[in-house]
Amino acid sequence: MAIYFVVDMKSFYASVECVLRGLDPLETSLVVADESKGKGTICLAISPKMKSLGVKNRCRLFEIEIKDFIIAKPQMKKYIEFSADIYGVLLKLFDKKDIFVYSIDECFIDVTSYLKFFKIDKFKLAQKVIFSIKEETGIPAAVGIGTNLFLAKVALDICAKKQKDFVAYLDEELFKKHLWHHRPLKDFWQISTGISSRLAKFAIYDMFALAHFNYNSLKREFGINAELLFDHAWGKESCTIADIKSYERKSHSLSSNQVLSKPYFYDDAFLVLKEMVENLCLDMTRKKLVASVVHLRFSYQDKTASSASKKMDVTTNLYSFVFPFFKNLFNKMVDTKKLIRKIGISFSHVVSEDFEQYLLFHDRKEILRQKKLAKMVVSVHDKFGKNSLLKGISLLENATQRERNKLVGGHSA
Repeated sequence: MAIYFVVDMKSFYASVECVLRGLDPLETSLVVADESKGKGTICLAISPKMKSLGVKNRCRLFEIEIKDFIIAKPQMKKYIEFSADIYGVLLKLFDKKDIFVYSIDECFIDVTSYLKFFKIDKFKLAQKVIFSIKEETGIPAAVGIGTNLFLAKVALDICAKKQKDFVAYLDEELFKKHLWHHRPLKDFWQISTGISSRLAKFAIYDMFALAHFNYNSLKREFGINAELLFDHAWGKESCTIADIKSYERKSHSLSSNQVLSKPYFYDDAFLVLKEMVENLCLDMTRKKLVASVVHLRFSYQDKTASSASKKMDVTTNLYSFVFPFFKNLFNKMVDTKKLIRKIGISFSHVVSEDFEQYLLFHDRKEILRQKKLAKMVVSVHDKFGKNSLLKGISLLENATQRERNKLVGGHSA
Protein backbone atom coordinates (compact mmCIF):
# COMPACT_ATOMS: atom_id res chain seq x y z
CA MET A 1 0.00 0.00 0.00
CA ALA A 2 1.34 3.42 -0.99
CA ILE A 3 1.84 6.07 1.67
CA TYR A 4 2.14 9.77 0.92
CA PHE A 5 3.05 12.77 3.06
CA VAL A 6 2.04 16.37 2.50
CA VAL A 7 4.40 18.55 4.51
CA ASP A 8 3.28 22.10 5.22
CA MET A 9 5.08 24.89 7.07
CA LYS A 10 2.71 26.37 9.62
CA SER A 11 2.00 30.05 8.86
CA PHE A 12 5.24 30.05 6.89
CA TYR A 13 5.89 33.77 6.32
CA ALA A 14 4.91 34.63 9.90
CA SER A 15 7.01 31.76 11.27
CA VAL A 16 10.07 32.96 9.33
CA GLU A 17 9.63 36.48 10.75
CA CYS A 18 9.42 35.04 14.28
CA VAL A 19 12.57 32.93 13.77
CA LEU A 20 14.45 35.95 12.42
CA ARG A 21 13.56 37.75 15.65
CA GLY A 22 14.54 34.82 17.86
CA LEU A 23 10.90 34.27 18.86
CA ASP A 24 8.81 31.09 19.10
CA PRO A 25 6.43 31.02 16.09
CA LEU A 26 3.81 29.14 18.12
CA GLU A 27 3.82 31.63 21.00
CA THR A 28 4.26 34.98 19.26
CA SER A 29 1.53 37.35 18.08
CA LEU A 30 2.77 38.51 14.68
CA VAL A 31 1.32 39.41 11.29
CA VAL A 32 3.10 39.87 7.99
CA ALA A 33 1.85 43.01 6.26
CA ASP A 34 3.19 46.14 4.62
CA GLU A 35 1.95 48.78 7.05
CA SER A 36 3.17 51.56 4.75
CA LYS A 37 0.21 50.78 2.46
CA GLY A 38 -2.26 51.74 5.18
CA LYS A 39 -4.49 49.91 7.62
CA GLY A 40 -6.50 48.45 4.78
CA THR A 41 -3.61 46.33 3.58
CA ILE A 42 -4.15 42.55 3.62
CA CYS A 43 -2.06 40.46 6.02
CA LEU A 44 -0.08 37.90 4.01
CA ALA A 45 0.23 35.64 7.04
CA ILE A 46 -0.60 35.54 10.73
CA SER A 47 1.20 33.47 13.34
CA PRO A 48 -0.46 30.37 14.87
CA LYS A 49 -0.80 32.32 18.12
CA MET A 50 -2.89 34.97 16.35
CA LYS A 51 -5.07 32.26 14.83
CA SER A 52 -5.66 30.79 18.28
CA LEU A 53 -6.89 34.22 19.38
CA GLY A 54 -9.51 34.26 16.65
CA VAL A 55 -7.75 36.40 14.03
CA LYS A 56 -8.66 35.26 10.52
CA ASN A 57 -6.06 34.55 7.87
CA ARG A 58 -5.84 37.10 5.02
CA CYS A 59 -7.55 39.72 7.17
CA ARG A 60 -6.87 43.44 6.88
CA LEU A 61 -4.86 45.28 9.53
CA PHE A 62 -7.78 47.41 10.69
CA GLU A 63 -9.84 44.26 11.36
CA ILE A 64 -7.43 43.00 14.04
CA GLU A 65 -8.83 43.84 17.47
CA ILE A 66 -5.87 42.50 19.50
CA LYS A 67 -3.78 45.34 20.96
CA ASP A 68 -0.27 43.92 21.24
CA PHE A 69 1.18 42.24 18.18
CA ILE A 70 4.15 42.63 15.86
CA ILE A 71 3.71 43.85 12.29
CA ALA A 72 6.47 42.50 10.04
CA LYS A 73 7.05 43.88 6.55
CA PRO A 74 7.20 41.07 3.94
CA GLN A 75 10.67 39.85 2.98
CA MET A 76 10.13 37.51 0.04
CA LYS A 77 13.82 36.83 -0.54
CA LYS A 78 14.13 35.59 3.04
CA TYR A 79 11.11 33.33 2.63
CA ILE A 80 12.59 31.85 -0.54
CA GLU A 81 15.88 31.24 1.28
CA PHE A 82 14.09 29.45 4.13
CA SER A 83 12.07 27.42 1.63
CA ALA A 84 15.29 26.31 -0.07
CA ASP A 85 16.79 25.39 3.32
CA ILE A 86 13.73 23.29 4.18
CA TYR A 87 13.94 21.52 0.84
CA GLY A 88 17.57 20.79 1.71
CA VAL A 89 16.44 19.20 4.98
CA LEU A 90 14.00 16.96 3.11
CA LEU A 91 16.71 15.90 0.65
CA LYS A 92 18.68 14.50 3.58
CA LEU A 93 15.77 12.12 4.22
CA PHE A 94 14.25 11.47 0.78
CA ASP A 95 15.34 11.25 -2.86
CA LYS A 96 14.27 14.24 -4.96
CA LYS A 97 12.41 11.92 -7.37
CA ASP A 98 9.98 11.18 -4.51
CA ILE A 99 9.41 14.87 -3.65
CA PHE A 100 7.05 17.19 -5.51
CA VAL A 101 7.24 20.85 -4.44
CA TYR A 102 3.66 22.14 -4.49
CA SER A 103 4.30 25.69 -3.26
CA ILE A 104 6.87 27.75 -1.37
CA ASP A 105 5.75 26.19 1.92
CA GLU A 106 4.26 22.83 0.95
CA CYS A 107 5.36 19.61 -0.76
CA PHE A 108 4.18 16.06 -1.47
CA ILE A 109 6.42 13.09 -0.70
CA ASP A 110 6.02 9.42 -1.64
CA VAL A 111 7.37 7.77 1.53
CA THR A 112 6.27 4.20 0.70
CA SER A 113 9.78 2.76 0.39
CA TYR A 114 11.23 4.81 3.25
CA LEU A 115 9.14 3.21 6.00
CA LYS A 116 11.07 -0.01 5.54
CA PHE A 117 14.36 1.84 5.06
CA PHE A 118 14.06 3.79 8.33
CA LYS A 119 12.39 0.82 10.07
CA ILE A 120 9.70 3.05 11.60
CA ASP A 121 5.97 3.49 11.03
CA LYS A 122 4.37 6.35 9.12
CA PHE A 123 3.57 8.40 12.22
CA LYS A 124 7.13 8.25 13.58
CA LEU A 125 8.52 9.14 10.16
CA ALA A 126 6.19 12.16 10.04
CA GLN A 127 7.46 13.24 13.46
CA LYS A 128 11.02 12.77 12.23
CA VAL A 129 10.31 15.14 9.33
CA ILE A 130 8.73 17.73 11.63
CA PHE A 131 11.59 17.49 14.13
CA SER A 132 14.28 17.76 11.41
CA ILE A 133 12.72 20.90 9.89
CA LYS A 134 12.26 22.51 13.33
CA GLU A 135 15.78 21.59 14.45
CA GLU A 136 17.54 22.98 11.39
CA THR A 137 15.37 25.99 10.49
CA GLY A 138 13.20 26.75 13.51
CA ILE A 139 10.03 26.52 11.39
CA PRO A 140 7.11 24.42 12.74
CA ALA A 141 5.55 21.99 10.26
CA ALA A 142 2.46 19.82 9.94
CA VAL A 143 2.13 16.53 8.04
CA GLY A 144 -0.89 14.96 6.37
CA ILE A 145 -0.56 11.24 5.69
CA GLY A 146 -2.68 9.37 3.19
CA THR A 147 -2.88 6.29 1.00
CA ASN A 148 -3.08 8.59 -2.02
CA LEU A 149 -2.21 12.22 -2.79
CA PHE A 150 -5.77 13.47 -2.28
CA LEU A 151 -6.20 11.84 1.12
CA ALA A 152 -2.81 13.09 2.29
CA LYS A 153 -3.73 16.67 1.32
CA VAL A 154 -7.14 16.45 2.99
CA ALA A 155 -5.55 14.91 6.10
CA LEU A 156 -3.29 17.97 6.25
CA ASP A 157 -5.83 20.67 5.45
CA ILE A 158 -8.73 19.48 7.58
CA CYS A 159 -7.23 17.21 10.24
CA ALA A 160 -3.48 17.63 10.94
CA LYS A 161 -3.53 21.32 11.72
CA LYS A 162 -5.98 20.65 14.57
CA GLN A 163 -3.89 17.87 16.18
CA LYS A 164 -1.48 18.55 19.04
CA ASP A 165 1.36 16.82 17.20
CA PHE A 166 0.28 18.32 13.80
CA VAL A 167 0.01 14.87 12.20
CA ALA A 168 -3.08 13.13 10.78
CA TYR A 169 -3.73 10.04 8.65
CA LEU A 170 -6.51 9.09 6.26
CA ASP A 171 -7.28 6.03 4.18
CA GLU A 172 -10.49 5.55 2.21
CA GLU A 173 -12.44 4.06 5.13
CA LEU A 174 -11.33 6.74 7.62
CA PHE A 175 -12.17 9.39 5.05
CA LYS A 176 -15.71 8.08 4.67
CA LYS A 177 -16.13 7.62 8.41
CA HIS A 178 -14.90 11.05 9.52
CA LEU A 179 -15.19 13.42 6.55
CA TRP A 180 -18.07 12.30 4.37
CA HIS A 181 -20.35 14.71 6.22
CA HIS A 182 -17.79 17.48 6.75
CA ARG A 183 -18.91 20.96 5.70
CA PRO A 184 -18.22 23.27 3.94
CA LEU A 185 -17.19 21.49 0.77
CA LYS A 186 -14.65 24.19 -0.11
CA ASP A 187 -12.45 22.89 2.74
CA PHE A 188 -11.56 19.99 0.46
CA TRP A 189 -8.62 20.24 -1.89
CA GLN A 190 -9.59 21.21 -5.47
CA ILE A 191 -13.12 22.26 -4.56
CA SER A 192 -13.23 26.02 -5.01
CA THR A 193 -15.97 28.38 -3.93
CA GLY A 194 -17.23 28.37 -7.53
CA ILE A 195 -17.41 24.57 -7.74
CA SER A 196 -19.04 24.45 -4.31
CA SER A 197 -21.72 26.90 -5.47
CA ARG A 198 -22.40 24.85 -8.60
CA LEU A 199 -22.75 21.70 -6.51
CA ALA A 200 -25.15 23.50 -4.19
CA LYS A 201 -27.57 23.83 -7.15
CA PHE A 202 -28.02 20.06 -6.84
CA ALA A 203 -28.34 20.20 -3.01
CA ILE A 204 -24.82 18.74 -2.67
CA TYR A 205 -23.26 20.17 0.48
CA ASP A 206 -20.90 17.40 1.58
CA MET A 207 -18.84 14.54 0.16
CA PHE A 208 -21.48 11.94 1.06
CA ALA A 209 -24.06 13.64 -1.13
CA LEU A 210 -21.50 14.05 -3.92
CA ALA A 211 -20.52 10.36 -3.74
CA HIS A 212 -24.14 9.26 -4.06
CA PHE A 213 -25.22 11.76 -6.72
CA ASN A 214 -26.05 10.58 -10.23
CA TYR A 215 -22.76 10.51 -12.14
CA ASN A 216 -24.29 11.29 -15.55
CA SER A 217 -25.90 14.44 -14.15
CA LEU A 218 -22.57 15.41 -12.59
CA LYS A 219 -20.81 14.90 -15.93
CA ARG A 220 -23.33 17.10 -17.75
CA GLU A 221 -22.51 19.92 -15.30
CA PHE A 222 -18.73 19.51 -14.98
CA GLY A 223 -17.64 17.59 -18.06
CA ILE A 224 -14.39 15.67 -17.68
CA ASN A 225 -13.85 17.15 -14.20
CA ALA A 226 -16.83 15.15 -12.94
CA GLU A 227 -14.66 12.03 -12.81
CA LEU A 228 -12.17 13.74 -10.49
CA LEU A 229 -14.92 15.07 -8.23
CA PHE A 230 -16.62 11.69 -8.06
CA ASP A 231 -13.36 9.83 -7.28
CA HIS A 232 -12.46 12.32 -4.56
CA ALA A 233 -15.89 11.95 -3.01
CA TRP A 234 -15.01 8.28 -2.46
CA GLY A 235 -11.48 9.11 -1.27
CA LYS A 236 -9.86 7.82 -4.46
CA GLU A 237 -6.99 9.31 -6.48
CA SER A 238 -5.03 7.49 -9.18
CA CYS A 239 -2.39 10.16 -9.85
CA THR A 240 1.07 9.58 -8.31
CA ILE A 241 4.14 11.79 -7.90
CA ALA A 242 5.78 9.84 -10.72
CA ASP A 243 2.80 10.74 -12.95
CA ILE A 244 3.13 14.42 -12.05
CA LYS A 245 6.83 14.51 -12.80
CA SER A 246 6.43 12.76 -16.15
CA TYR A 247 3.57 15.01 -17.28
CA GLU A 248 4.26 17.36 -20.18
CA ARG A 249 1.85 20.19 -20.86
CA LYS A 250 0.50 20.43 -24.40
CA SER A 251 0.14 24.21 -24.21
CA HIS A 252 1.94 26.86 -22.22
CA SER A 253 1.05 30.32 -21.02
CA LEU A 254 2.59 33.32 -19.28
CA SER A 255 0.68 35.80 -17.16
CA SER A 256 1.02 38.94 -15.06
CA ASN A 257 -1.51 40.29 -12.58
CA GLN A 258 -1.60 43.49 -10.62
CA VAL A 259 -3.79 44.78 -7.80
CA LEU A 260 -3.50 48.55 -8.06
CA SER A 261 -2.61 50.47 -4.91
CA LYS A 262 -5.64 52.70 -5.49
CA PRO A 263 -8.54 52.86 -7.94
CA TYR A 264 -7.34 54.04 -11.37
CA PHE A 265 -9.21 55.95 -14.05
CA TYR A 266 -9.02 54.86 -17.68
CA ASP A 267 -5.89 56.79 -18.73
CA ASP A 268 -3.77 55.74 -15.75
CA ALA A 269 -4.90 52.12 -16.05
CA PHE A 270 -3.94 52.23 -19.73
CA LEU A 271 -0.47 53.43 -18.71
CA VAL A 272 -0.08 50.48 -16.34
CA LEU A 273 -1.28 48.11 -19.08
CA LYS A 274 1.51 49.38 -21.36
CA GLU A 275 4.11 48.66 -18.68
CA MET A 276 2.74 45.19 -17.97
CA VAL A 277 2.65 44.17 -21.63
CA GLU A 278 6.19 45.38 -22.26
CA ASN A 279 7.48 43.61 -19.16
CA LEU A 280 5.88 40.30 -20.17
CA CYS A 281 7.16 40.68 -23.75
CA LEU A 282 10.69 41.12 -22.39
CA ASP A 283 10.15 38.08 -20.19
CA MET A 284 9.29 36.05 -23.29
CA THR A 285 12.42 37.39 -25.01
CA ARG A 286 14.47 36.31 -21.99
CA LYS A 287 12.98 32.80 -22.16
CA LYS A 288 13.20 32.62 -25.98
CA LEU A 289 9.44 32.19 -26.33
CA VAL A 290 6.75 33.64 -28.57
CA ALA A 291 2.94 33.63 -28.39
CA SER A 292 -0.06 33.95 -30.69
CA VAL A 293 -2.99 34.61 -28.31
CA VAL A 294 -3.44 37.48 -25.82
CA HIS A 295 -5.82 37.67 -22.85
CA LEU A 296 -6.92 40.75 -20.88
CA ARG A 297 -8.94 40.84 -17.69
CA PHE A 298 -9.67 43.58 -15.17
CA SER A 299 -11.85 44.28 -12.17
CA TYR A 300 -13.55 47.53 -11.21
CA GLN A 301 -13.77 49.03 -7.77
CA ASP A 302 -17.41 47.93 -7.60
CA LYS A 303 -16.24 44.26 -7.84
CA THR A 304 -17.55 43.74 -11.37
CA ALA A 305 -15.05 42.31 -13.85
CA SER A 306 -14.52 41.66 -17.53
CA SER A 307 -12.20 39.54 -19.65
CA ALA A 308 -11.54 38.85 -23.31
CA SER A 309 -9.05 37.13 -25.62
CA LYS A 310 -7.75 37.71 -29.13
CA LYS A 311 -5.76 35.53 -31.51
CA MET A 312 -3.03 37.59 -33.15
CA ASP A 313 -2.12 37.37 -36.83
CA VAL A 314 1.53 36.88 -35.77
CA THR A 315 3.44 34.64 -33.38
CA THR A 316 5.87 36.96 -31.64
CA ASN A 317 7.27 38.48 -28.45
CA LEU A 318 7.78 41.99 -29.82
CA TYR A 319 5.92 44.72 -27.95
CA SER A 320 5.20 46.78 -31.08
CA PHE A 321 3.27 43.86 -32.59
CA VAL A 322 1.59 42.65 -29.38
CA PHE A 323 0.41 45.86 -27.74
CA PRO A 324 -2.08 46.94 -30.46
CA PHE A 325 -4.11 43.80 -29.73
CA PHE A 326 -4.21 44.60 -26.00
CA LYS A 327 -5.08 48.21 -26.80
CA ASN A 328 -7.97 47.11 -28.98
CA LEU A 329 -9.33 44.80 -26.26
CA PHE A 330 -8.92 47.51 -23.61
CA ASN A 331 -10.75 50.14 -25.65
CA LYS A 332 -13.64 47.77 -26.35
CA MET A 333 -13.99 46.42 -22.82
CA VAL A 334 -13.38 49.28 -20.40
CA ASP A 335 -16.20 51.41 -19.03
CA THR A 336 -14.53 54.83 -18.83
CA LYS A 337 -16.93 55.92 -16.08
CA LYS A 338 -15.74 53.23 -13.66
CA LEU A 339 -12.60 53.00 -11.54
CA ILE A 340 -10.29 50.05 -12.19
CA ARG A 341 -8.68 48.14 -9.31
CA LYS A 342 -7.11 45.01 -10.88
CA ILE A 343 -5.46 44.30 -14.22
CA GLY A 344 -4.36 40.92 -15.53
CA ILE A 345 -2.75 40.00 -18.83
CA SER A 346 -1.56 36.70 -20.25
CA PHE A 347 -0.22 35.05 -23.37
CA SER A 348 -1.28 31.57 -24.44
CA HIS A 349 -0.21 29.24 -27.24
CA VAL A 350 3.32 30.01 -26.06
CA VAL A 351 6.00 28.16 -28.04
CA SER A 352 9.75 28.31 -28.74
CA GLU A 353 10.91 31.34 -30.73
CA ASP A 354 11.86 28.84 -33.44
CA PHE A 355 8.15 29.03 -34.41
CA GLU A 356 8.06 32.85 -34.66
CA GLN A 357 5.83 33.98 -37.54
CA TYR A 358 5.06 37.30 -39.23
CA LEU A 359 3.09 38.36 -42.30
CA LEU A 360 4.72 38.73 -45.72
CA PHE A 361 4.36 42.52 -45.81
CA HIS A 362 6.13 43.07 -42.46
CA ASP A 363 9.55 44.76 -42.67
CA ARG A 364 12.06 42.01 -41.83
CA LYS A 365 14.89 44.47 -41.18
CA GLU A 366 12.75 46.38 -38.70
CA ILE A 367 11.75 43.13 -36.97
CA LEU A 368 15.41 42.15 -36.58
CA ARG A 369 16.22 45.63 -35.24
CA GLN A 370 13.48 45.41 -32.61
CA LYS A 371 14.53 41.89 -31.62
CA LYS A 372 18.12 43.02 -31.19
CA LEU A 373 16.98 45.99 -29.08
CA ALA A 374 14.76 43.78 -26.89
CA LYS A 375 17.64 41.36 -26.26
CA MET A 376 19.89 44.28 -25.35
CA VAL A 377 17.33 45.56 -22.83
CA VAL A 378 17.03 42.08 -21.29
CA SER A 379 20.81 41.84 -21.06
CA VAL A 380 21.02 45.20 -19.23
CA HIS A 381 18.18 44.23 -16.87
CA ASP A 382 19.76 40.89 -16.03
CA LYS A 383 23.13 42.50 -15.30
CA PHE A 384 22.16 45.73 -13.56
CA GLY A 385 18.52 45.23 -12.47
CA LYS A 386 15.24 46.08 -14.16
CA ASN A 387 15.24 49.68 -12.92
CA SER A 388 18.58 50.35 -14.62
CA LEU A 389 16.82 50.90 -17.95
CA LEU A 390 13.23 52.14 -18.14
CA LYS A 391 10.96 53.80 -20.65
CA GLY A 392 9.94 57.37 -19.93
CA ILE A 393 6.34 56.37 -19.16
CA SER A 394 7.55 54.47 -16.08
CA LEU A 395 8.66 57.79 -14.57
CA LEU A 396 5.12 59.19 -14.65
CA GLU A 397 3.28 59.66 -11.34
CA ASN A 398 0.84 56.75 -11.61
CA ALA A 399 3.17 54.28 -13.30
CA THR A 400 3.88 51.17 -11.22
CA GLN A 401 6.77 49.35 -12.92
CA ARG A 402 9.57 50.98 -10.92
CA GLU A 403 8.05 49.88 -7.62
CA ARG A 404 7.09 46.45 -8.93
CA ASN A 405 10.66 45.86 -10.05
CA LYS A 406 11.66 46.02 -6.40
CA LEU A 407 9.23 43.25 -5.46
CA VAL A 408 9.57 39.47 -5.40
CA GLY A 409 6.40 37.55 -6.14
CA GLY A 410 4.45 40.81 -5.93
CA HIS A 411 5.65 41.55 -2.39
CA SER A 412 8.51 43.39 -0.72
CA ALA A 413 11.79 41.58 -1.27
